Parts: sequence; C-alpha cells; structure tokens
Amino acid sequence: MRLAVLGGGGFRVPLVYGALLRDTAKPRVEEVVLYDVSQERLEAVSHVLSGMAAGHDDPPRVRVTTDLDTALRDATFVFSAIRVGGLAGRTADERVALDLGLVGQETTGPGGISYGLRTVPVAVRVAERVAALAPRAWVINFTNPAGIVTEAMRRVLGDRVIGICDSPVGLIRRAAAALGLDPARVSPDYVGLNHLGWLRGLRHEGRDVLPGLLADDDALRRVEEARLFGTEWVRVLEALPNEYLYYYYLTREAVAASAGRTRGEELLGQQDRFYAAVRARPDDAPAAWARARRERDESYMADARGVTDAGERDAADLEAGGYEGIALALMAAIARGEPATMILNVRNGSAVPGLPEDGVVEVPCAVDGSGVRALATRPLPGRFLGLAQQVKAVEQTVIEAALTGSARLATAAFAMHPLVDSTTTAQRLLDGYRARIPELAAVFP
Repeated sequence: MRLAVLGGGGFRVPLVYGALLRDTAKPRVEEVVLYDVSQERLEAVSHVLSGMAAGHDDPPRVRVTTDLDTALRDATFVFSAIRVGGLAGRTADERVALDLGLVGQETTGPGGISYGLRTVPVAVRVAERVAALAPRAWVINFTNPAGIVTEAMRRVLGDRVIGICDSPVGLIRRAAAALGLDPARVSPDYVGLNHLGWLRGLRHEGRDVLPGLLADDDALRRVEEARLFGTEWVRVLEALPNEYLYYYYLTREAVAASAGRTRGEELLGQQDRFYAAVRARPDDAPAAWARARRERDESYMADARGVTDAGERDAADLEAGGYEGIALALMAAIARGEPATMILNVRNGSAVPGLPEDGVVEVPCAVDGSGVRALATRPLPGRFLGLAQQVKAVEQTVIEAALTGSARLATAAFAMHPLVDSTTTAQRLLDGYRARIPELAAVFP
C-alpha cells in the first residue's frame, strides 16, 4: 500500500512513521510519500524518519515531493495534515482574537473560524485532486478545524473522507484508567462535534461505570478533564467534557490566562529551534525531534492547567500516543477488514438527533472493510444540544463563506459564535484577520 501524507514536513509526521514501523501485519504500507510546500521542512523530517528506520528490516520507503499530484497518484490512503498559513497564521488566529478581549485558540472560537475560512478552499482543491488521481483512496483528515474541513471535503469525496481527533480517545483512556479498567474493554457513550463533545457513559461488562467515577473524589482527581473543569461542575453536567470545552465553560479564565505568549507563538519558537538543530546536525535529527516532542507535549494546554490547578500532565498519558494510533487502527480496519469501533468525524445521518443529517459529528462508529458507519446515540439534553446546534450552524456558515468568498457570510459566522459577543466585534475580527493573514485575505479580498 502507498500512503500519501499531506503536510509531510510537519512536526507530527514522525509519530505516524513510527507507528508504521511497528505495524507488521499484512497488507502493510510499503511506501510513504511526503508532500509539503516547504522543501526545507521535508528534508528535516526525512532525516528524522531515516534515523528512525535504521535497524528495522524492510521499513516503509520514503519519498518527498513538493508537487501535490505526484504525492496523490496511486495512493491507497491519504493523510491530510496541512496548515494553511503555517504557524504564523496560527499566531495571528490567536492574537487578533485576544487583542479584542476574546478567546485566542486555534480551533475554538474566532481563531478556529479564521483557520477554517482560509483552509476550506485548499482542502476542497485537495479533495478534487484525490478524486481525479486516486479515486479509490481513503482520506483520513487530521487538518483542523477537523469537523469543518472534513465536512467541506465530503462535498467532493463523500464517505471516503473521515476526520480523526485524539481528544476523545485520551478522555476515555483517562476515565477508564482512573477506575483501574482496561480502556480496550470499555464502551463509551461519547457524542458531539470535533472539540465539542461529552463522555456521558462508560460501559464495562454491561454496566455503566461513569456514575461511580463521578461520585468518587479520589478517582476523579486522576482524570485530567475533571481537574480542569472541577469535580462539582462535571457532576452538574453528569458527564466528562472534552478538554476544549474549557474555552466555553471557563471563558474569562481562558482569556486571562492567555495574556502573555500564545500557544502558537510558543510552538513557533519550539519548531524554529527544532528545524535549525536538524539543519546544523542532520545525524542528530531523531534525538532533536524527541526532545522537541517532549517539550511540546508537556506544555499542551499549560495555561488552562495553571488557571484551574489541574497539575502536570500524567507521564503515562504522554507516552500513550494519539493521532497516529487512531489513524493506523482506522487503516487496518478498512484495509484488512478488521472490524473495530472508533470515535470518528463522519456524516451524522440520524446518529445524533437534533443536528443536521449532512453535518459532520464526532461519535462512535463501526469500521470494517466496507467503510465507516456512525452508530446511533442517545438524544443530547438541552444543556449540550443547544451549544452543539449553535456551533454546527457556525461551522456550516464558515464552509459556505469560504467556498463563495462571501465576506458577509464570514462576518455572520463570527457573529453567530457563542464566544463572540457582538456583530461589531465580528466585523473587526474579519478585518483584523484579513490584515494579518495573506491566505485569508486572498479568499476575502
């Protein structure tokens, strides 16, 4: 099998390649084609992968290219992990919102809208090239905002594009571990949108064990999300929220905690140091990447954990992995016909009552050689459904704005979002993003 990785010069690509090195079952990926607009970043990542492959028998071959069509041709699977505008765009996503007193985060709130507005046209063009050059390929979308981008790409590729995120899997893993259970032996009742979902139940041997977890102070303190939101609040919700709901449930605290350097500004410095280190010492690339990865993982949502006294990230959780494991499990289920149940971003249909049938939701899915099918969920209570409906309306408005170039719809998307408090502010956001991000200004001249 041939795997094309779009955004192949990205920092997380070695995680995917490491998972491929550990995968010995047949059929397996024999060739990885890395595509990126930056030749320099491609070369740096290829040095890391070369070092990782040393000592392995018959590792997947690696090719690099800056030509999209070359990367896609004859691909069996396509991992899309592009970042339109790079980390400079991310820093602007965060900073423009913060300067207006709003949440500054890359996928949630105004920053996520900005990211989506400039990414959707590029993602749809990618989908069109996949359809032309590799029509039987499955596209696994890592690109954020994952729900918006997956839904936009579905217009071209239909069910052959699937969005993934590691936040729900991490939440379920932590909840099971707090109860001393094997995460592989629990069945989650998780439902929502990408970066906006709730774990409402956790079945083990036919019994829902989540109420027992919510009632146990000691066990809850072992769950990062419970520490983040507070034990009393998760008990009020009768659910464990996805970590990104921090920006909705503790909005003022999130804004105050971001008064200094943003996450994007921090990562820009980290990655600049990493790529410079690889240029200086290519033979040390794997070690340089490992150091940078540890620094990145340990600092994830550090502002939020500081504000809420959630403490440091658990070492075992850091080692458990994320996107790469989900992506490889999804590939195995489809390519090898190994049935699995996974939380994915797919077309809703009737899985989540109250949300649009054609909208992408994040829910448990049955996966096998024929593809992916969303599983039915219990109706969302009003305290969850209202927020999900409003954010889904924003997501669908972002897609229409980006594909039509309508500044009016773009402003409406900002104005409708629950983390933006006025239509005047919405216009200032669009003006600010257009002034800072060339790729967004090109969509809305």
